[in-house]
Amino acid sequence: MNQTITVRRALISVSDKTGVVEFATELAGMGIDLVSTGGTAKVLRNAGLAVTDVADLTGFPEMMDGRVKTLHPGVHGGLLALRDDADHLASMEAHGIAPIDLLVVNLYPFEATVARGADYDTAVENIDIGGPAMIRAAAKNHAHVAVVVDPEDYAPVLKALGEGGLPYDLRQSLAATAYARTSAYDAAVSSWMAGQIGDASPRRKTVAGKLAQTLRYGENPHQRAAFYVDGTDRPGVATATQHQGKELSYNNINDTDAAFELMAEFPSEDGPACVIVKHANPCGVATGATLAEAYDRAFDCDRTSAFGGIIALNQPLDEATARSILEIFTEVVIAPGASDAARTVFAEKKNLRLLTTDSLPDARTPIIAHKQVAGGMLVQDKDVGMISRDDLNIVTKRAPSEGELNDMMFAWRVAKHVKSNAIVFAKDGATVGVGAGQMSRVDSTRIAARKAADMAEALGLPAPLTEGAVVASDAFFPFADGVEALAAAGAKAVIQPGGSMRDDTVIAAADEAGLAMVFTGQRHFRH
Repeated sequence: MNQTITVRRALISVSDKTGVVEFATELAGMGIDLVSTGGTAKVLRNAGLAVTDVADLTGFPEMMDGRVKTLHPGVHGGLLALRDDADHLASMEAHGIAPIDLLVVNLYPFEATVARGADYDTAVENIDIGGPAMIRAAAKNHAHVAVVVDPEDYAPVLKALGEGGLPYDLRQSLAATAYARTSAYDAAVSSWMAGQIGDASPRRKTVAGKLAQTLRYGENPHQRAAFYVDGTDRPGVATATQHQGKELSYNNINDTDAAFELMAEFPSEDGPACVIVKHANPCGVATGATLAEAYDRAFDCDRTSAFGGIIALNQPLDEATARSILEIFTEVVIAPGASDAARTVFAEKKNLRLLTTDSLPDARTPIIAHKQVAGGMLVQDKDVGMISRDDLNIVTKRAPSEGELNDMMFAWRVAKHVKSNAIVFAKDGATVGVGAGQMSRVDSTRIAARKAADMAEALGLPAPLTEGAVVASDAFFPFADGVEALAAAGAKAVIQPGGSMRDDTVIAAADEAGLAMVFTGQRHFRH
């Protein structure tokens, strides 16, 4: 089984024709017979290559609009026959079946067809049948046959052939890749079909991805890790262009995604905005008259935590903002574009990673989120919940002012992206204190207030940054102590979901402190 095989005949049938002419030309130059189908055969012939039609191999023409062309013993017998089994060889001879040593197939572009919004019938016609069947047959018989499903494997196959043949370990690796491809293809089809029939919880769920990067390590150096992409075109870390800096790490990718997804809450047409993230939590978010001002205001929320953070912008990076960012150590900056002048500035810090996208992601686009647990996987819709002012229910004696309402809406968008329990103090379109990930909402409130007090002291301000601020809480206050704590920090208004058994007590505490409070009726837990 560990022998190197010689390739005498190759069957090539590809939808993605990238590099196929060059690959087939090299094969023909080695004396390998080429067998092909339909469009692929035409492309190869137009390149001057001698090609045998599959129909000549099987004795049957393509039929049913191409639905049936390779589903024949003349093909599958040539792929599945064990070359060291006398009975198999006798069957091949008896039925005139020629061995196929190399199969080169990639599948109908189902994923791309669905992504461009094709109708149901068009999508169905782009479900490949013969391709997966041949791939699985060749992969099963990798002891005697090599299968190639990705153009990126053309080069190593040609190299091995040039050195005398295809070794077993290469064929085994190609087979593993082939099975992963058919699995991903079936996953795409089944997920699409479940969506078409409105089945949010299909009986079986498969998640697939393509390797984008092998990472140095995971969250910690003793953990192996890799980055896979799912083929969707959502703007973000998976589709961004990296202009400079070291390879992204596991934590870089995770935090950059968190930063840019929060940035999506602030469309560029609403004005400049900046997000600074550390360990997947925002430590500063702000709007401004300019991008540089937005960055400065976000930085002033928590300068200590911003060191070594991830910065996301909602407009193309400009020179002035780039110069401000260079004043401290930053891991990654991601933005929908960057000026030449800004890129020149960043070139001074070669380890600073700059990523650009074509646009911001749409925060309203439905996405399925997955989370692995021991022995299983949790699946849910991504939190794309949004509210408008019309959704707010004023529950206190004092109604919020216009400025407070603006800050409430700002803080609510930020709180959605803060790990629970989340408390966000905000004032004039900027966060001034963030409390994240605590087991007690009161503790999150105290941490946010303490950070704001520390920053006020560092900036030489006479009063805490939380004085006159509004507060967003991702879930209801179960007791009055949380409201009492934020009132003690100087907050003047609160936005929260409501829904506690003790809402009346909480509202009474807000009235006692002279706070304005609104309920949203929507919760934003983020674990």
